[in-house]
Amino acid sequence: MQEENKKRLLIFIVAYNAEKHIEKVLDRIPKKIIDKYDYEILIIDDSSSDKTFETAQNYLNTNSNLNIRNLYNPINQGYGGNQKLGYEYAIQNNFDVVVLLHGDGQYAPEVMDDLVKPIFQKEAEAVFGSRMLKKGDAVKGGMPLYKYYGNKILTGFQNKMLKSSLSEFHSGYRAYSVDALNKVPFKSNSNDFHFDTQIIIQFIISKMKIHEIAIPTYYGEEICHVDGMKYGWNVIKETIASKLHRLSIFYKREYDITNPMDDYSLKLGYMSSHTLAIKEVADECKVLDIGGGQGRVASELKKKSCFVTGVDRCKLAESQNYDNYIQQDLDYIKFDFNLGEYNSILLLDIIEHLINPEDFMDKLRAGVGMSQPKIIVTTPNIAFFIVRLQLLFGKFNYGKEGILDKTHKRLFTFKTLKKMFIQCGYTIEKTIGIPAPFPKALGINFWGKSLLAINRFLIFLSKSLFSYQIYMEIKPTPLVEALLEHSVSESKKRKESINL
Repeated sequence: MQEENKKRLLIFIVAYNAEKHIEKVLDRIPKKIIDKYDYEILIIDDSSSDKTFETAQNYLNTNSNLNIRNLYNPINQGYGGNQKLGYEYAIQNNFDVVVLLHGDGQYAPEVMDDLVKPIFQKEAEAVFGSRMLKKGDAVKGGMPLYKYYGNKILTGFQNKMLKSSLSEFHSGYRAYSVDALNKVPFKSNSNDFHFDTQIIIQFIISKMKIHEIAIPTYYGEEICHVDGMKYGWNVIKETIASKLHRLSIFYKREYDITNPMDDYSLKLGYMSSHTLAIKEVADECKVLDIGGGQGRVASELKKKSCFVTGVDRCKLAESQNYDNYIQQDLDYIKFDFNLGEYNSILLLDIIEHLINPEDFMDKLRAGVGMSQPKIIVTTPNIAFFIVRLQLLFGKFNYGKEGILDKTHKRLFTFKTLKKMFIQCGYTIEKTIGIPAPFPKALGINFWGKSLLAINRFLIFLSKSLFSYQIYMEIKPTPLVEALLEHSVSESKKRKESINL
């Protein structure tokens, strides 16, 4: 029964062949933890070949004053799989915090309160016990040198790749906010030991607060079940995969956490679809920004004294970036407003999201009538060499953004996009190949600028192969109906001038 005013803490012990150690681990759980929190101790024996479960059950029977639950996996779930069960238990039973403790005694239960306190005080969503915070303590505590240096090298690599600053990625002594766990897809992670790396990456992507505290290092007679080489390789692969996912080169479902609009930002300060489109719109003109979302491009155009109308399906809480905003579903748009008043129309990364872009372009052409605004279109180039290489190896993976964004319904090459526009009655005024946004991924620094320059040179050699995006400026030709109406109108004017 939950005690009034006490926070709920789950002490989750993962156990595998820990018969010799499990009782000592339970004895070492501080009494102040028992008194301070509305606690439960959950032991999950992961199908041990020894008598871990029986030993834990005997302890439970002789310590009936403690709130202990002892579970047994009839089929081995693996280190990561066992954690999934414990975290799901914490979620289902409405705990506030869960602390992960190993049944082999490798981590000190005595410092448990220091581990969970920052989460209860709302200072962090995860706290990791680090053996590396105090220089030299890990080796003094018996950590083998090969593990020490392996840990340091892997952690340094991961910090570099993930832009983090943890002292250790590879401690198994951790506490999590249960609410935070419920917001990340930890159940999609591996059942192996690199589950620990994956959940850190998920917290980093989710921008959750992670704290570290120094813990003592202990290496005793416990059996290590980790294959070091396999573990290290899996950690490297997973870290690289998460980076490639965030760069929209490959897709990993377990890292598809944030809404793409949360990370959406303009690609400015280097050659990109945004900089080119903004540059090509004349000062002080009227612009129709179709599919402009929150109006980030519009805000830049207003600096050029442009009047910008936005059209999109989303309902904006605030539309200060636009001078005017029209909410319409682009797939079923009616263009029941005056298109002829606009000098420029922007279709930036929109055409690929439409169910029927041909029908959309027909409606747009009909709506502009006899006017000929500059229409700027950008869209991903499906013939980009990275996509071709993926196909060569049998891969065609959609992701959360980029060329193979999951929301893309139509894919284009330079030739197919040009053909569609011509068939819809438009003339092609300008075509440019846009390089990949390396500065967005790597920063506007030496590496970002260098890769951008290389990509631009490669586009010069082969636009269709090395362009990440297609940039086109097109103009509509008048419909026959519009031409006839115009002819009738102009003829009437001429007749009236003759009669004068």
